[in-house]
Amino acid sequence: MMRGVPSEPASGPTSDDDLDLALQAALSGAELGLRYFAHVRELARDHKLDGSVVTEADLAVEERVRAAVLAARPDDAFLGEETGELGSGRRRWILDGIDGTLVFVEGDDRWQSLIALEEDGEVIVGVAIVPAQGQVWYAARGRGAWVADVVAGHVTGARRLRVGAPPESLRSARTAVLPPVAMVPERYRAEVDRIVGAVDVADWRVHGALLVAAGELDLAVQVGGKVWDYAPLSLIVTEAGGVFGGDHGQSHPVTGAGLFGCDERTTEQARAALVGSPGA
Repeated sequence: MMRGVPSEPASGPTSDDDLDLALQAALSGAELGLRYFAHVRELARDHKLDGSVVTEADLAVEERVRAAVLAARPDDAFLGEETGELGSGRRRWILDGIDGTLVFVEGDDRWQSLIALEEDGEVIVGVAIVPAQGQVWYAARGRGAWVADVVAGHVTGARRLRVGAPPESLRSARTAVLPPVAMVPERYRAEVDRIVGAVDVADWRVHGALLVAAGELDLAVQVGGKVWDYAPLSLIVTEAGGVFGGDHGQSHPVTGAGLFGCDERTTEQARAALVGSPGA
């Protein structure tokens, strides 16, 4: 087993091999992502139909991760933000080579690469690696959530993640808003303004969902996300004891706004504020 991966027996449907494979693929993608990041100012930027920024790095990292997984799991299906669908079946890997391209192209080290494994519609493995900070966050269903360091291409020093105690009120909930408030596209401005007016907005050094899992924040709210943005993070947060759902209470898969909370009450109150419910 890979150094740093928890060794207790799996109690969920996933195997150690799946988690190890996801971590190995994440490390491979991270190495390539860091090479692009070293020269990010020189990268050409393009825009997709939805207006989001994309670069050569997004496609290259996703392709590398998919190739690494495909070599070991040729019969599994894939869904990638840039590379689309490949195959079908009970097991599907969900990939996002560069999550946070908006900050990546600005030389901000908070970008990450995301990998999830879905089986029969349920996420059973989730990995979020933050290459420029040398950390990887991961979970396997029924086995908890963890954060570890990445040193010389190896995962080491795993620490168990656990959400913190609920805040006294929504107003005092330490909350990350994603994308960064200053970068939020105009089409999501009304949602963001509502949530910003209802919580204690906090800075985030990595994706806010990871900080909720670590007990450093109470809540993270992301707008404009897709299944590849949420799948791995949702498992990491819920395996740490937290809550995940969409803006209307839907669970995986979620498209649009997603909420990650330390407890059900705080998450439900934030959801009401986000959608402008009279009871918020």
